[in-house]
Amino acid sequence: MRILLVEDNKVLSEGLAAILRGSGYAVDVVRDGASADAAAATERFDLVILDLTLPEMDGLDVLRSMRARQNRSAVLILTARGSAEEKVRGLDLGADDYMIKPFDIGEFEARVRVLLRRQAGLRSSMVSFGSVSLDLTSRTFSSDGVPIDIPLRETGLLEILFMRAGKVVAKDAIMQSLTAFDDDLSPNAIEQYVSRLRKRLSSYGLTVRTARGIGYYLDKAKAPADTGPETR
Repeated sequence: MRILLVEDNKVLSEGLAAILRGSGYAVDVVRDGASADAAAATERFDLVILDLTLPEMDGLDVLRSMRARQNRSAVLILTARGSAEEKVRGLDLGADDYMIKPFDIGEFEARVRVLLRRQAGLRSSMVSFGSVSLDLTSRTFSSDGVPIDIPLRETGLLEILFMRAGKVVAKDAIMQSLTAFDDDLSPNAIEQYVSRLRKRLSSYGLTVRTARGIGYYLDKAKAPADTGPETR
């Protein structure tokens, strides 16, 4: 899941980015409103964490611009501007949540999880497919209650496929969700992660299939009987 963090305070932005990356999210950080507006216009993000008092362009103007472009990324306003009027303006302009500084880190992380879960169209923090379950709170996989050990980057890939199980996810969309501006992740690396996931999931009756020329999708290990996407 890819997050855009818009915060002009360098210490705070670096601290929040470290926390989010430690949870396995791809995080891009910008420190002014104009850069935030440009990033939201050209890149796809699952969540935008948005300060309001920003250089060059106010956060509410960034939000207004996003929604005018029909940008549907979830938006969490994180600001010291906590008057009732400011909250109403932010929510009316299309923010999904509003937090006031200073804030509790645990509550911040919980709100991020809720917004990302809602963005994926999920109501529960537990999702199951076949014999495998995903706990969206801890971002861990298990089978019959036994944890499945998966490296962080592969966890991110499997999470993307898991929440869209049975549906093809384009390779470009996977790369955007897993990488930030300064990451170096090639299509070959995605193929390597897919290959490793196939090996890890084989004993659980699941596999990652390739829709040639499009992307990948999570499926039961038994070959599909229909004439769906061309696979290998």
